[in-house]
Amino acid sequence: MYAMTLPARGAPLQRVERPDPVPGPGEVRVKVSACGICRTDLHVVDGELPNIAYPIVPGHEVIGRIDAVGDGLDRSHLGMRVGVPWLGSTCGHCAYCRADRENLCDHPQFTGYTRDGGFASHLVADARYCFPIGEQGGDAELAPLMCAGLIGWRSLVMAGDGKNLGIYGFGAAGHIVAQVARAQGRAVYAFTRAGDTEAQHLARSLGACWAGSSEDRPPVELDAAIIYAPAGPLVPLALRAVCKGGRVVCAGIHMSDIPSFPYSILWGERQIVSVANLTRQDGVDFLEAAAKVGIRTHVTVFPLDQANEALSRLRDGKVLGAAVLKP
Repeated sequence: MYAMTLPARGAPLQRVERPDPVPGPGEVRVKVSACGICRTDLHVVDGELPNIAYPIVPGHEVIGRIDAVGDGLDRSHLGMRVGVPWLGSTCGHCAYCRADRENLCDHPQFTGYTRDGGFASHLVADARYCFPIGEQGGDAELAPLMCAGLIGWRSLVMAGDGKNLGIYGFGAAGHIVAQVARAQGRAVYAFTRAGDTEAQHLARSLGACWAGSSEDRPPVELDAAIIYAPAGPLVPLALRAVCKGGRVVCAGIHMSDIPSFPYSILWGERQIVSVANLTRQDGVDFLEAAAKVGIRTHVTVFPLDQANEALSRLRDGKVLGAAVLKP
């Protein structure tokens, strides 16, 4: 097998050749067909997340086929197309796991962060945390669903049932969530970087009733706003845009510091909440909803060997929709 490996914080990924991994008990080996690039991969590469053990293979939006199984698994799994998400495994016995809140597990493993991920020709995954994908849809188009879609879904649920929804950062997650929100009958207001007319055009093409700069005030008060861009200064802007009782959902794993803001824009029972990881039930619910909606992902495909170039373009905001690597 080969992989694009991160040798140290902030270093370029390096192509390395390795023996094919052998799955352990309860594990499967997946031959990777496509792996989406998530904003979290940038946080891993840039060393913005703690306790990274180098070298590590990033990537957690994986679509591929099982080509080997470990002890305890039936060989009927061979050839199955699966998705491998960010949540790689949980302990199953901490207070959060016992309360069906495995996304908050005290001892989790994360694909592409604490265990090798999908920027590779193969990876090993815990079979319990893989999602059967079926045969509908292309590998590259499905890959972003494994995090941008899943975390997007969780953030949409946490946003509540309000009609007017703001989406700050109209990238991989934003353009997926907008489609689900529109199918639910919500009005979508898309906020992008100033001057990003391509993203604004994409938002309108997916049914957004308004698209503008993050600095702009929308034409109506929002019932909720979801922030996908990792920029703390967006929080006060979103608070000013939501109505009394409105909710601002911070959907990233990492965000720059939130600047101080006057209490008056929080008052009126407005709320700020964060999203942490996902549960397997989130995956089941989202994939069912995605099939009904018929989500169309806008992807730019790069060869796996061009992972550094793809990451650089994502960092600079030069990817429309989602970036995907293919071995």
